[in-house]
Amino acid sequence: MKKWKCTVCGYIHEGDEPPEKCPVCGVGAEFFKEVVEEDAAPAAASPAAAAGAPPPEAKVGGIAGLILDYHLHPITVHTPNGILPMALLFIAAAMFLGAPGFEYAAFISLFFVLLVMPSVLITGVVVWLKRYRGATTTIFIIKIGAAMVVTTLLTIMVVWRIIDPEVLAGAGRWIYLLLGAVMVGAAGLAGHLGGTMVHAGRH
Repeated sequence: MKKWKCTVCGYIHEGDEPPEKCPVCGVGAEFFKEVVEEDAAPAAASPAAAAGAPPPEAKVGGIAGLILDYHLHPITVHTPNGILPMALLFIAAAMFLGAPGFEYAAFISLFFVLLVMPSVLITGVVVWLKRYRGATTTIFIIKIGAAMVVTTLLTIMVVWRIIDPEVLAGAGRWIYLLLGAVMVGAAGLAGHLGGTMVHAGRH
């Protein structure tokens, strides 16, 4: 049985022909390369290759190369994925328990994530363009859309809190909570799809 590797995400397909569309990243059959014996051995020995890293001939230099080599996007993206759910819990605790300390902790958390977001977005774009060849399939469109939603809602929530420090005590508190819930959901969706991409070649 032949094996075919998606050169965008690293997914391995077994069959006489490559699939019409990659089930992971959605690119067409033209992005699949047949895996021959000499290709299979290094791929099995290299965790980076199994994770869909670019082949040696596609080595990227400069700042983009550093971002890829040191996995700066997965590192930075853990900040919103880890802190935003905590901030949402702080917001809920402040609303339902009437504890101002939780509200302040939520604001500091949101503000910190907002400061980190530029590095998350920049490294994400670099990885998309260099490792995944700027593919515009559904999974990437959803990830980009989710990142835009997170950034937009995060900015709105931080600015709103700066303008109105008593937002959680006012009539708009439920809208504020809803914005936080949507933001966390979008961050979780982007993180799930990112994990799917990274682990595609390990199955």
